[in-house]
Amino acid sequence: MPIFRRRREGKTNYHSRLTLIVSRRPFITVFVSDRNVSAQLHVPEKAGDRVVVQAHSRELVEHGWRASRKSLPAAYLVGYLLGLRALKVGVSSAVLYTGVRAFIPGSRIAAVVAGARDAGLDVPASEDALPDESRLRGDHVAEYAKALRDSGLYEQRFSGYVKSGFDPSDYPKLVEEVKARLKGAMAS
Repeated sequence: MPIFRRRREGKTNYHSRLTLIVSRRPFITVFVSDRNVSAQLHVPEKAGDRVVVQAHSRELVEHGWRASRKSLPAAYLVGYLLGLRALKVGVSSAVLYTGVRAFIPGSRIAAVVAGARDAGLDVPASEDALPDESRLRGDHVAEYAKALRDSGLYEQRFSGYVKSGFDPSDYPKLVEEVKARLKGAMAS
C-alpha cells in the first residue's frame, strides 16, 4: 500500500482524520509557533473543512495583554476567546484534532482546550490532561519572578518584561483582567 504524501511529510494521520470526518462534529486545531498561539474551530464538509471561528494570541494585546503571547496563560486565553466566539455563532461542542502531533498533558494545546471549556464549549478531555488552574493563571511564572527578584538573574530571565514595563509577578492579575475584558467584549 502506498504511503500518501501528506503522511510522509508528517502532516496528516488519515485514520484519525477519517474518524473525525465521519463523526461530522466540529473540531478544534491548535498551532503554537515561536511567538504566538492560534486556534481554529472547523466544520468538516464535502468540499473541505470550513473555518467557523478562530482566535490568535495577537488579539489578546487589544484586550490589554502585555505578557508573552506563547505562554501557557496566553494559550488558555486564546482557547477562552475561541470558546466564546464558538458559542456566539451557535456551536456548543467540538473535539480536539491534533493531526500527527501527540497530545501532551499539561501542554499549551491542553491549555487551549481548558480555555474553551471554561468559556462553555463542550470539549471532551480528561481533567488529568488539562493544566492545573494555578498554571493557567500564571502563578508559576509569578512565583519564579518573585524568587529571582533579589538575584541578578531577574533582569536576565525577564528582560523582555523589564523593557515593556510589565512585572511578571502580576501574571495572575493580568490573566483575570484580560479574561473579564474578553467576556465583556463578546457579550456586547
